[in-house]
Amino acid sequence: MLYLQDWSMSAVAEVKLRDDQYTLEHMHAFGMYNYLHCDSWYQDSVYYIDTLGRIMNLTVMLDTALGKPREVFRLPTDLTACDNRLCASIHFTSSTWVTLSDGTGRLYVIATGERGNGASEKWEIMFNEELGNPFIIIHSISLLNAEEHSIAILLLRIEKEELDMKGSGFYVSLEWVTISNKNKDNKKYEIIKRDILRGKSVPHYAAIEPDGKGLMIVSYKSFTFVQVGQDLEGNMDEDMSQKIKEPLYYWQQTEDDLTVMIQLPEDSTKEDIQVQFLPDHINIVLKDHQFLEGKLYSSVDHESSTWIIKENNSLEISLIKKNEGLTWPELVVGDKQGELIRDSTQCAAIAERLMHLTSEELNPNPDKEKPPCNAQELEECDIFFEESSSLCRFDGSTLKTTHVVNLGSNQYLFSVVVDPKEMPCFCLRHDVDALLWQPHSSKQDDMWEHIATFNALGYVQASKRDKKFFACAPNYSYAALCECLRRVFIYRQPAPMSTVLYNRKEGRQVGQVAKQQVASLETNDPILGFQATNERLFVLTTKNLFLIKVNTEN
Repeated sequence: MLYLQDWSMSAVAEVKLRDDQYTLEHMHAFGMYNYLHCDSWYQDSVYYIDTLGRIMNLTVMLDTALGKPREVFRLPTDLTACDNRLCASIHFTSSTWVTLSDGTGRLYVIATGERGNGASEKWEIMFNEELGNPFIIIHSISLLNAEEHSIAILLLRIEKEELDMKGSGFYVSLEWVTISNKNKDNKKYEIIKRDILRGKSVPHYAAIEPDGKGLMIVSYKSFTFVQVGQDLEGNMDEDMSQKIKEPLYYWQQTEDDLTVMIQLPEDSTKEDIQVQFLPDHINIVLKDHQFLEGKLYSSVDHESSTWIIKENNSLEISLIKKNEGLTWPELVVGDKQGELIRDSTQCAAIAERLMHLTSEELNPNPDKEKPPCNAQELEECDIFFEESSSLCRFDGSTLKTTHVVNLGSNQYLFSVVVDPKEMPCFCLRHDVDALLWQPHSSKQDDMWEHIATFNALGYVQASKRDKKFFACAPNYSYAALCECLRRVFIYRQPAPMSTVLYNRKEGRQVGQVAKQQVASLETNDPILGFQATNERLFVLTTKNLFLIKVNTEN
């Protein structure tokens, strides 16, 4: 049985997308933003920010009763005064620290005391600084050692890219900011490090490791560090003006040949181009300037290789492989200026070659406590597959990728904080099921642990075309999703039957049944926030908070 109650409250500070925020990435990052925030350090305590800039807290007092909304903090700035503002965002960094953005580009780091304890809880600003264009906070951690306390925060922006003529005209920026109090006697916190990653898609998942030594990202498009901010004082202005360059050239390959595509400068003619082919070397000169020169990865038939100027003012070079069937990982040895384009046929061929490494049985040992499910075990690979999402780990000191896992057809579903001292877990679809993974940054050889399975959830959720938010209980007892309006779907884990039940087709007795339930909210307002705890679901609309008591005993 479900118990549902609702409470009226001040309006949520919802920020609708502007006319210039028209891309799919804007919708993913800001249009589908979850305005309800759950304090994972103190379960059954939720927060939202209202139109007056107040952070309002609601806490479960009795079994199905919420306390009155109480103001714990008020933003000093007028939110409505900024025309290009984003939604205000908040992240509960630790049991005594909170990071906050007002949506205008200003970051607040707040010491709260022990939240939930009226005697010691007091929200006090410890850091307050303008950090450029508006952003939202997606993750933060607190790091404490004998000499220093620091907080690392991950900020997300979608920036205009003026020179992007082929894509959407925007790119996604992730800024990793670290602030610190090096002098324990001095309460002043200041920025000691700023690093920026850049990509072309909003990440499904991004989190800093608990020790601050790395970063994990699940995304459709790859991310790369474009700025190292370790020497802030001397190079801040210069570094902030740097922009990542487009690939110098694109190339693709078949088993027999390679094709290199280069966008030519305007008004280029055949006389401006010089291409020299050698068996293991290539030299390209454009308008008397060296464009590309170096040793090829393998030998080519230089007498059969050709080039041509295409109608779209691009240079297309065809190279014939001498070693047919050999896959080239790079065109010119040591050159990183080009981008390999893979087609779906090549990806399918790669998958077929790796098929012998996977189990032929869908679930060879169903009685195992944490059974495998086909391609469930995450395998590392060396290439970021553009045709599917990938999981990447970046080293915090070298700012280079240390692990890349191709998720293939394993659709990302949602993330959940199971243990606030660990990184958030992420849930992936594996065949018809949904599997929950816990990252462990300290275990280099076993970095992702499978901790729970939601049977058939991957299949069931695919039919919910209007789903907006997805969540599960931290103890894995149920998963839930909500649509844009009214309906909430709850999927419970299998539980023993109190009565005898037989499978009609097979005639065998059924020992466990997984129940599904639907709750319909009595409102026409859109759902703006959704959070799950072990016993309750919280659903936020414009002016109401609905509390659904999920009876997990039966």
